[in-house]
Amino acid sequence: MSRPRAQTALPGPGPTTQGPPPPDTQALLFDLGGVLVEVDFTRALEAWEPFSALGIDELRRRFAFDEAYARHERGEIGAPTYFAHLIDALQLSASVEQVEAGWNSVFAGEIVETRQLVEAARQRLTCCAFTNTNASHMRAWSALYPRVVSAFDRIFASHQMGLRKPERAAFEYICRSLGLPPGSILFFDDLIENVQAARQAGLQAVWVRSPRDVAEALHSAGIA
Repeated sequence: MSRPRAQTALPGPGPTTQGPPPPDTQALLFDLGGVLVEVDFTRALEAWEPFSALGIDELRRRFAFDEAYARHERGEIGAPTYFAHLIDALQLSASVEQVEAGWNSVFAGEIVETRQLVEAARQRLTCCAFTNTNASHMRAWSALYPRVVSAFDRIFASHQMGLRKPERAAFEYICRSLGLPPGSILFFDDLIENVQAARQAGLQAVWVRSPRDVAEALHSAGIA
């Protein structure tokens, strides 16, 4: 959930779908951030700027999806430890509560069209979400977007699993949990590295740049 939507604009391979998915699709698996919810980390940097001697450009340069960020998403470190890391890296004179308020300001709105596609598809297939997230963010987006949460049979959250995308073990964990072979799961994500990792783990995978990509994949699979 917590990677910025802007990452999808980076150059990369073309669409990863190679013709219609096989007819034995048994479950759909959706990323949340960038697929069902817009995420913009500039909002957090702007919220933190008044607490720092650094300008917004320097904050943007210093904020990184680093090892501490990944460990936070795996649940290996809690919010106080991660926020202390941010306070040090961004030279913030803010309290942990103020840092958390900025941290949770990244959510910029629901992608309604995709949520409606999920709700329609769920009438025929199991629909689950798989999000790289953390406890603080999960509380925030669950409260902000209850219809997104209720659209799914199950939500796999990285901090609860102890695994995150694009780790192969994360996809294997989900397949075991659902009791399904990888090839029967159709996965949607807005980051190409996650799509490639899913395909390497044996899942069907679609690179999402707009709700249209989701709609076309569901139509090709005979699900829409």
